Amino acid sequence: MPVRLFLSSGDLMADRRFDFARDLQLKGDLVAAADLLLQATELAPGFASAWFTLGEIRERLGEREAAIDAFRKAQVSDAEDRHGATLRLMLLGAAPLSDMPAAYVQALFDQYAPRFEASLVGDLGYRGPALLFKAVLAVRAAIRKPAFFKRAIDLGCGTGLAATAFANEVDHFTGIDLSPRMIEKARATGFYAELEVADMVQGLAGKPDGSADLILAADAMVYVSDLAPVLREAKRVLVTGGLLAFTAETHGGDGVILGEGLRYAHGALYVRASIDAAGLKLTHFDALSARNEDYAPVPGLVVVAEKF
Repeated sequence: MPVRLFLSSGDLMADRRFDFARDLQLKGDLVAAADLLLQATELAPGFASAWFTLGEIRERLGEREAAIDAFRKAQVSDAEDRHGATLRLMLLGAAPLSDMPAAYVQALFDQYAPRFEASLVGDLGYRGPALLFKAVLAVRAAIRKPAFFKRAIDLGCGTGLAATAFANEVDHFTGIDLSPRMIEKARATGFYAELEVADMVQGLAGKPDGSADLILAADAMVYVSDLAPVLREAKRVLVTGGLLAFTAETHGGDGVILGEGLRYAHGALYVRASIDAAGLKLTHFDALSARNEDYAPVPGLVVVAEKF
């Protein structure tokens, strides 16, 4: 996983107390760590990293209300919410389900970029691009149409794993990702004609109507709670007959939930209904896992929808 985010308080003594607290936290002395973090926040009341870490410790100690209070103070201390305190509040039932803070996702993947592929492919057995490739080929074969695309958009492109899988089937690839460091890695592959730093909806919003015949989103929808805005923009940008192919994590119930791994899981009925509401035609829907977690496959979906 990425190196832990740290935002300095600007106060040397407060930062030192934070460092000592983290050492104690890692050694399992949570009570002493919490005490040092409180001292740090007394020196620097707007110390977001200290409040966030205190929230984690309070939660581990079973002190729910104190954890909520600390996470809320972390939110206030960093308006961009780069630590993702909002997500922790969602998990604690103290905030409604909503999309992830963009700055949190960017910070997460900027830190993750140097070892992203080694961790995702090597440690987690990531197979999302291969599953999408097989699904898209199956959809094309069913209508006896070649699986070649003039212009494709890779949403949440990361280091370029999806483009690598589709390289021989796409003439012009555009990659979109929130993380500048991920974009740097993607550029090094040489598979993209264009790359831009943006979230999925923003990136699609800047594209003309009917300007792509394939849109991919491999392991990207897990960072979006409401699929509707992405699906609407995808439909607008696709040519008639164009395909949107994505992976998602899922769960046995209805609607959308935020899992303990801080990734959204979308119920199968919710995904089907969202595709229908966006005016797309579902052409492939399979319950397949794109990655492992704790050495077990994470329940997932492989979806292909067509603009008709």
